[in-house]
This record gives sequence, structure tokens and C-alpha cells, in this order.
Amino acid sequence: MSKVTLNRVWKIYEGNVVAVKEATFTCEDGEFLAIVGPSGCGKSSLLRMIAGLEAITRGEILFNGQVVNNLGPQERNIALAFESYALYPLLSVYENIAFPLRAQGLRKSEVDKKVRSIAETLDLTSILKRKPSALSGGHAQRVSLARALIREPNVTLLDEPISHMDQRVRLEMRARIRRLHDEFKTTTIYVTHDQGEAVALCDRLVVLNLAEIQQYGTVDEIWNHPANRFVANFVGEPQINFFDGKVETPHDVSVPTKKGKATFKFTGKVDQKYVGSEVAIGVRPQQIELSPSKEEKAPIPGSVELIEFQGDSAILTVKLENLDNTEIKVVVPGERVGSVGETVWPEFRPEIIYLFDKETQLPIKRT
Repeated sequence: MSKVTLNRVWKIYEGNVVAVKEATFTCEDGEFLAIVGPSGCGKSSLLRMIAGLEAITRGEILFNGQVVNNLGPQERNIALAFESYALYPLLSVYENIAFPLRAQGLRKSEVDKKVRSIAETLDLTSILKRKPSALSGGHAQRVSLARALIREPNVTLLDEPISHMDQRVRLEMRARIRRLHDEFKTTTIYVTHDQGEAVALCDRLVVLNLAEIQQYGTVDEIWNHPANRFVANFVGEPQINFFDGKVETPHDVSVPTKKGKATFKFTGKVDQKYVGSEVAIGVRPQQIELSPSKEEKAPIPGSVELIEFQGDSAILTVKLENLDNTEIKVVVPGERVGSVGETVWPEFRPEIIYLFDKETQLPIKRT
């Protein structure tokens, strides 16, 4: 196993294109770390530098305290599975999976035992005799994943390894990947643009945007204490709702409506200097409660515009009667769906209200 540390790592391509800027974080020995962010933010460049496939422009990468900047992938004892699966076309699925074990000189019986074991875990037993040309994209990606994980390396690097699978299979594969990680006790770094996938799998998250790390921490830390508005918006499905407000007192924020101001209390208090400031108010869809009638704690009505059924729950799109007619998402239990056109009263409890500075996009500190 290995502890992977990045110390102020940069990647600058020709033409002064910055792909990764001063990345610093640690993936502990045996930890499952996910790197998330939108397309083009630098995730894959970061992973390729950890793998030794890309040269580092500046900074250091260390495995167990040893600088590996000048070591190739084999010397780092890593396993790789990328979105482009790169299987050997002339070899069967069995031989593709067995290839890294044969390269290590393992006995035929041991190779066979390991191949069949991981094939069963990843539901590949029925296609072991097929060639890559006869596989669907989802199956090929699964074979690539099996070939990477079977080596039991010090560090496993996975770049969008289940992106070509349909949604049902992806949900199954998440559990299998985590189970293999726990079984082999390897250090795993997993790159994905799907924050839901990352949250379901990881011990800790690195949130990346525009080549820079926005936040690094546990899911709980990032969900409850986002470092900025981008992180708050990126982590969570459906995305967090935002609408404009104004700080009225160190304990209250107001939202302008067509009938005057609606005021909400928030947990803690802000510095007096923020009183009178325009702010962005954030509330997560999963934390909003809806009332069928007006209450003091739910002063802004809204109308249900859309209902998206999710089985035991539903996502409602509610148009608020504030000045901007902001549309928000609300997650409700399946038995409390209501109907399109219904008037509802969203309750924003003090503990679910986030406040962000509209200029800096940073959270407003509360005591």
C-alpha cells in the first residue's frame, strides 16, 4: 500500500496553457479518494501525473514519502483503468485480464484462480472467451477495470472507469468497485465528473475547477461547509438552490417579494459589517419542507411547475413569488407529491440557510 502526496504540483502545456495549478493534497494509505470537477478542469492531467504518464512542470509527487517525479508507471507499482479501455484486440477477455499476472510470472493455476474470481465479482464470467471486438462499451470498460484491479497494486488509478455503462449497471458497479477496494486494501484515486458517483464511493473528495483545487475534505465537510459557491453548487443532486437576499440584522436575512420583504432567521450570527449587504442565499433541495398553508416560518409562497418522480421520492420545481420568480428544486417523499399548479409554502429553517458573498463567492462567516 502507499500514501500519495502532492506538493504544489503544476502542469503547464505548450502555449502556457495551465492544466493544473499548485495542487496540494494527500491520499492516505488504503484510502479511497475521488477527484471531481467539470469537464476540462484538469482532473485527467492530475491523474496522469500521479501515474507517471505526464511530466510535472513544477512541484513534487511522493509515494510513502519518496519523490517519484522521475519514476515511470511500472516503478511506481500502480494500476490504471481509463475511460478509453485500450484492450489487446487479439486476446480474449480472459487473456486480457490475465496479462498483468502472466507478466509478473505467476503460476498458471494462480492466474486462473485470480482471473475467475475477479470475473465473477465484475460479472464477466460469461464473456471470458470473447474478443474485445465482440464487446459492448460497458463490457469493455469492465474488462479494463478487472485488468487494472487484478494486479493488487500499491496504488489504483481509475479515470471515469464506468462512464460507458448504463445507469442501472453503474449503480451495481459502484458497490463492486468499493468492495474490491476494501478487499484488496489498496490506495485508490478515482476521477469522475459525476459527483454523485464520487460521494457514493469515496472517503474524501478533491473538488477541482479551472485547474485549481477548490476544496479537499470528507463528504460531510464539503456538503456542510463548502469552501465557495462553486463547491456548494457542484456537490449535491439536485443542485443547491440560490436566490438573492439582503442581510437585515446579524441573525436575519430578507428576500424581496411583490408584497414586501420576507425575513428568515439563520443559525449563528454574521459580523455587523454585513448588515445591509446583498447576498446569495443557498438552500439544498433535500432540506426544504413544504407546507400547504402559510406559516410564519414559510412566508414566501410558490407554485408547483413540474414533478419528476423518482420512485419513493419526487423532485418538484417550485416557482417562488419573490421579485425574480426564482425556480427552486425541492425533494419530497413519494406520498407527498401534490400536483402541478398547487400553491405551496417552502420552509427554510435557520440551520439549512447558506449565505455567500455575491462578489467573492465565499461563504459569509458566522459565529
